[in-house]
Amino acid sequence: MSLVSDAKTDVNMREVTFAISAEDLEAACDRVYQRQKKDIQVKGFRRGKAPRRIVEKLYGEEVFFEDAVNSLIPDELDTIVSDLDITLIDRPSVELVSCSKAEGAVCKATLITKPEVTVGAYKGIHAPMVVREVTDADIDQQIEALRQRQARVVDVEDRAAQDGDEVKINFEGFIDGEAFEGGKGEEYPLRLGSGQFIPGFEEQIVGHSIGDKFDVEVTFPETYGDERYAGKPAVFKTEVLAISVQELPEVDDEFAKDVSEFDSLADLREDIKKRLTANAEQQAQAQFENAVFDTVIAGADAVIPQVMYDRRIDQHISEFESQLRQQYQDLSLKDYLQLTGMTIEQLRDEYEPQAKKEVMLRLALEKIADTEDIQVSDEELDEALVEFAGQMQVPVEMVRARIPREDYRTDLRVQKVVEMVKSNAVVDNELAAKPADEAPAEETPAEEAPAAAEE
Repeated sequence: MSLVSDAKTDVNMREVTFAISAEDLEAACDRVYQRQKKDIQVKGFRRGKAPRRIVEKLYGEEVFFEDAVNSLIPDELDTIVSDLDITLIDRPSVELVSCSKAEGAVCKATLITKPEVTVGAYKGIHAPMVVREVTDADIDQQIEALRQRQARVVDVEDRAAQDGDEVKINFEGFIDGEAFEGGKGEEYPLRLGSGQFIPGFEEQIVGHSIGDKFDVEVTFPETYGDERYAGKPAVFKTEVLAISVQELPEVDDEFAKDVSEFDSLADLREDIKKRLTANAEQQAQAQFENAVFDTVIAGADAVIPQVMYDRRIDQHISEFESQLRQQYQDLSLKDYLQLTGMTIEQLRDEYEPQAKKEVMLRLALEKIADTEDIQVSDEELDEALVEFAGQMQVPVEMVRARIPREDYRTDLRVQKVVEMVKSNAVVDNELAAKPADEAPAEETPAEEAPAAAEE
């Protein structure tokens, strides 16, 4: 390999030209021929027996060039990246400039490099940590949730459907008199008022009784995910098959015995208060840490290639799709978008602000690790891999095979920086404009700052 030229074409962009010698190209062409010859059929020769010179005479000397050059490019680029001491953050774009047996090959590659980052203060950051007081209303909310879980579903046959009822319906949608894809459902369960269907659909079920057949007239939102239907009026031929309602238990000592290990409602309420208080403290800690790392982000500066944001958004969407399949009986992302009337572009736009913060934080933490010369020894790395394998319940050899060792070392360096920044942060409640007013969610784990630092 011979580096012909190296030019910085933009922030985080370089264009390098490199040459592959005629000797290296010839050796690579021969390897390609040896791999492919079993599939080569030339008249006058048995399959796989045609000599390379005959094949090249028949198809041209360049017949093996593309595969040969492609086989050499990864090692050539690895050498260039190492010699230039740069870090790539995306797959290089490579163009073949020229290629011949006599001269070898010349290639041009566009490289996107890791951004240069500056960071502000990261030690002694002040942030508030206000623990929200648990109120009787918070406890009542949790009691009501337990009550809902104990509800009995009772069939209703002597009245029409009301808001809040669960109905079972058949429906089929038509646009301009034609049935459309995805517009039909049979024995479909629907809680009226849930907002699950197109606006206006559920309201038109209210007032109908079992056996009623009627038309529901709605208009698809202009922002509906499927452009074929967006903004168009539709008619759904609908039939009510069943109506049911929830019956809730009385909240008393017997209720407490049924839903917990406590013998009285008072003891149950006290236990809920303890758990909500612990959760409020955990949330306050998480909010404190998030405020600290928001300060780190605000003090950092870098010109970041869009590809880094796109990659992080891709990860979020992949995780979201996995959650959909786990929580909603294999609901696909495509089905979710259709049900919500959202496009994939809109979903990506929703994730972009979060992705931008996470990418900047990760770069800032890596810069701090370099500044502080924070290292992870081989022993620490091996211990962490063993611990991770135990958590995942897989052999450590599998973890070592699947996780690049140096990438994991970088992750551990970042974790050390996270702990250093947190341990040096200062609680300062004078910075709090007002106490947090969001009710603490039951048993919700606090968000950990390291999660925002993952790349």
